[in-house]
Amino acid sequence: MAPPLPGPLALPPARAAQPRLAALWAQVLPALPTTELAHDAAHVLRVVRWCARLAPELGADPELAVAAGMVHDLVAVPKDSPLRSTASLLSAATAGPLLTAAGFETPAQLAVVAAVRSCSWSAGHPADSPLARVLQDADRLDAIGVVGAFRNIAVAQDMGARSQRGAFFHPTDPLAQSDRELDDRRWALDHWRVKLLGLAAGMHSATARREAARRKAHMLLLLDMLEHELSAAARTGAGQATMPA
Repeated sequence: MAPPLPGPLALPPARAAQPRLAALWAQVLPALPTTELAHDAAHVLRVVRWCARLAPELGADPELAVAAGMVHDLVAVPKDSPLRSTASLLSAATAGPLLTAAGFETPAQLAVVAAVRSCSWSAGHPADSPLARVLQDADRLDAIGVVGAFRNIAVAQDMGARSQRGAFFHPTDPLAQSDRELDDRRWALDHWRVKLLGLAAGMHSATARREAARRKAHMLLLLDMLEHELSAAARTGAGQATMPA
């Protein structure tokens, strides 16, 4: 059994006490990015905790649900890459050997890998098993709410650093309320309309639906607050804050 990992990146104690999960996390943690904050180990652990909570409700094996949460983001593909829709497939392929090394038998491996394949929003795969539905709910909950807003900005900063100068929002239509074509690779807040605000409607479990509704309400409140701040700034002649390249 691998020794428990200390600090904020440790597994919850109940999961760390399970030998296969402890061994799997010891392999997964070093493979996760440390500079891309939207898909780092903290994100994975938040997903892991939701997987553990949602598994009984959706009829999934809790240990396999936690394992799926651990390996769902093993391969980081930039959000603006043309290969973005393959991220879940690449993570699923990478997960197999790690699951074997941690002691998961073939049927368990296949179930986890299949769930990871269906996790990606951009790929559009349906969740066709209880385990896949748990993982989709858990991962998508972490994409919305206040933490989701933080992650959205982290992704936008990462894209801007590699490609083009971006901004938090469009200069004349910050809340994406006009009929212009949305561009969430350039304007971070466009991603809320493109994807994030719609995630609550697709949750599978009652618990995730309730939590997603609460988080969506927080996001809508943030939009209202932003509109107020920008209106006040306009009255004083202040411009919008732009994201550095």
